[in-house]
Amino acid sequence: MKYLSFLFIFSALVLTGITFLFVPMGTSQTYQNISIWTSGGPSEPSIYISQLNTNYVVAGSNINKVAYSTNGGLTWTTGTLSSSLYGVWGDPCIIADTLGHFYYFHLSNPPSGGHWIDRIVCQKSTNNGVNWSNPGTYTFYDPNKDQDKEWACVDPYTNYIYCTWTQFDSYGSTNFSDSSNILFAKSTDGGNNWIEVKRINKIGGDCIDSDNTTEGAVPCTGPNGEVYVAWAGPLVRNNTFKIFFDRSTDGGVTWLDNDIQVVTQYGGWDFDVAGIYRANGMPVTGCDLSNGPYRGTIYINYIDSVSPGDHDVMLVKSTDGGFNWSSPVRVNNDPPGKEQFFTWMCIDQVTGYLYFVFYDRRNFTNTNTDVYIAKSTDGGVTFENILISASPFTPTTSVFFGDYTNISAHNGKVRPIWGRLSGSTMSVLTAIIDFPTGTENNFEVIPSDYKLYQNYPNPFNPTTTIKYNLPKDGYVSLKVYDILGKEVSVLVNTYSRAGTFEAVWDASGMSSCIYMYKLTTPMFSETKKMMLVR
Repeated sequence: MKYLSFLFIFSALVLTGITFLFVPMGTSQTYQNISIWTSGGPSEPSIYISQLNTNYVVAGSNINKVAYSTNGGLTWTTGTLSSSLYGVWGDPCIIADTLGHFYYFHLSNPPSGGHWIDRIVCQKSTNNGVNWSNPGTYTFYDPNKDQDKEWACVDPYTNYIYCTWTQFDSYGSTNFSDSSNILFAKSTDGGNNWIEVKRINKIGGDCIDSDNTTEGAVPCTGPNGEVYVAWAGPLVRNNTFKIFFDRSTDGGVTWLDNDIQVVTQYGGWDFDVAGIYRANGMPVTGCDLSNGPYRGTIYINYIDSVSPGDHDVMLVKSTDGGFNWSSPVRVNNDPPGKEQFFTWMCIDQVTGYLYFVFYDRRNFTNTNTDVYIAKSTDGGVTFENILISASPFTPTTSVFFGDYTNISAHNGKVRPIWGRLSGSTMSVLTAIIDFPTGTENNFEVIPSDYKLYQNYPNPFNPTTTIKYNLPKDGYVSLKVYDILGKEVSVLVNTYSRAGTFEAVWDASGMSSCIYMYKLTTPMFSETKKMMLVR
């Protein structure tokens, strides 16, 4: 997917850090459009909101652009990401762990003149995007093959990082013996080292970088440590293209013996949209980790073709760990016959709501293009479509938009990111979208420290209450163990807002004994004893 990236070298400009505010005019929508980059040919952007503090947002864009915001995306400081040993060559992927560390994944282009895209590079920021590790680390290195189109995720319960990508035997090769495959790697130490590197797909594709190539692997994690990933291609039979799915229940050590064929993707993932050099419908995989009614549901978002000139945003879901999938549903709710393309999906892990961003032409008969988001609060059954771009733009095939947009959401704060063309100049924008979540409590006093209280009553029979303080939003678990250290009950295991909370343990059926209960967050852990007396 990177042969077009060479075009950026000739248009690369020095980042200025200037931020422009687009205010909607003559339209009913009121979302502020904020320009992050206005020069240097930015494209294929990525964005992520810190879960510890939603004021901190980091963005990346082709080829080596990085930006950070300390006020929720209203203003941005822009810069250039560099890796002294491996180089930076696009396909940016921004994620963050629950400790507030950001990670910037990208392709390589060694400045010493080594093999182009010879590895997937990970660089880390411990100060919210201001500074980045240099040269970073890499997931895997094979000087005889090409590594492309990576994406990564963090398991919020362990902060393990998982990365998947496409490996080409030889990028762009038409040789029948060359193939493309999906590779996997994980880090258990904050991106310092990478292990469990392996091929996970069973059916390989070609190396042409089109429909018959395996691409679009986006991983996510499940509520019990599962790793899920879907990708598009290759051809199955008779011009039938599928989206494939694989899963691991042991942190990527083992995977399914055979890939699960999720859904037919009519026309494949590489298709034509008027005015766009190349569009695609690669899948985006996500899993609901909230404590809501759809916890554990896996979703795959992609683009499919109803007919030439009519591509739609689609969604399928699984409620049994990916073994069975629903029929596809249409996310865009306009009448048939218009183009939607370049979609991305995220899940607000506090509310369980789904958010999608995509380009949309429902309001025009030409190639004028808007940007919409869609929101689902009922597990992907119904969708509210919302126009978020301040004004339309007209793309041209001579300017490369990249291969994806992106969106991040946390506790009602939603930050999409997309490219926009004005004349011959590309810019990258976000929008300030804040939805009420129902979790706010203006009268609640936020505690200053973590604290686990003694249960009450104690001794007890058969129920007792455990109170705890959380000074920051974050993932929290509260578990009960017997005297031998065996886990006997999970009371809390979810993302939580800051505050003071209580959990009730019903020990009916348990024997009289001393038990231990343990509160764990990424920054705090404490254990106390309690006694059940029959």
